[in-house]
Amino acid sequence: MSDHALNHSLIPGARNAVEVCLAVQPRQKVFILTDRRTRTVGMALHEEVVRVGATCQMAVLEDHVDRPAVHLPESLMVPLSQAEVALYCVYPQAGELPSRIQMVRCVEGHGIKYAHMVGITEDIMCQGMRADFHKVDEVSRRLLRRADTCSTIQVRSRAGTDLVAHFDPRYTWRKTSGIIEEVWSNLPGGEIFTFPARVDGIFVVDGTVGDHFGEKYGVLDRSPMTLEIEDSRLRSAHCPNRNLEREFWEYCHQVEGSDRVGEFAIGTNLAVFEFTGNLLQDEKMPGIHIAFGDPYGTQTGADWSCTTHVDVITRSCDIWIDSEQVMQHGIFVSDKLGIDYAYLSEDPSVMPMYAADPEWKRRGEDAKEPV
Repeated sequence: MSDHALNHSLIPGARNAVEVCLAVQPRQKVFILTDRRTRTVGMALHEEVVRVGATCQMAVLEDHVDRPAVHLPESLMVPLSQAEVALYCVYPQAGELPSRIQMVRCVEGHGIKYAHMVGITEDIMCQGMRADFHKVDEVSRRLLRRADTCSTIQVRSRAGTDLVAHFDPRYTWRKTSGIIEEVWSNLPGGEIFTFPARVDGIFVVDGTVGDHFGEKYGVLDRSPMTLEIEDSRLRSAHCPNRNLEREFWEYCHQVEGSDRVGEFAIGTNLAVFEFTGNLLQDEKMPGIHIAFGDPYGTQTGADWSCTTHVDVITRSCDIWIDSEQVMQHGIFVSDKLGIDYAYLSEDPSVMPMYAADPEWKRRGEDAKEPV
């Protein structure tokens, strides 16, 4: 790998991933799977892995399989299975979820410490991946303590979201804060999630839709999609963008379980202020997102699985955990949770925006207290 091809602006985010999130140690075996679109990110990660003294093998997806990659060949799965740490930084294409599930199953089966960076971009590496993940982890732990024993969570928004989720202690809440410990995690991190026992109500998607929808349709602030959910099943979907409405409905009716709410999550990264249209970062924004399809049973304890999984986000919501309000208009209620927004003025993921645009400083100041 020649130095002239290395994008040095990606190094701080890569160093955060390798040293802080994964805590890669000297002489560990690391495997990185990237693709042509995100190869610069893979190269920055490779550089940092080598710098800490670990051995690193990096593979480019298109060199081993045609896209969309529905199934990963042995030439990728063998080095993955032999690694102690692995990173997946690939930009998704429609129909590739089965190969991502294949990779995750291998990671779980071999106990590999793993960072799932599906949809990573250079912009996210210079923003979300520069976050102070120790702070994100602190916020995540505070929310986890509240959610872990709750029976219900109610969500409302000015756009029309009015949803109630019920929870069963048999199903585990998980923290994916960026500090990767017990289980694999998305990077950038910043959420807690579980499989909800039951979900009912209206969920207005005025944020981002996951899988391949984000790149195709962007942020839905001007064409929100309204989902009606009854007994955890998607009953209807309405959107001014009829193509999105049709494609989303079809996606959620591919196989048994595609229309079932398999994930309920709370974003915990206080440094994420704006939607980008990329779910990898957008779902970490403080607020609620849910997903239809696979419930990540190996992590949550759910007793079913599905070959599809698509997330949807509602913005600027109010949240009540067991009738106690913990979020107002997208801002955590500080005195209820002990969460301090003041650190954001020095958070590395926010500083570039503070420097470039005074408006960001105003937003950071406004975020310190609920409106």
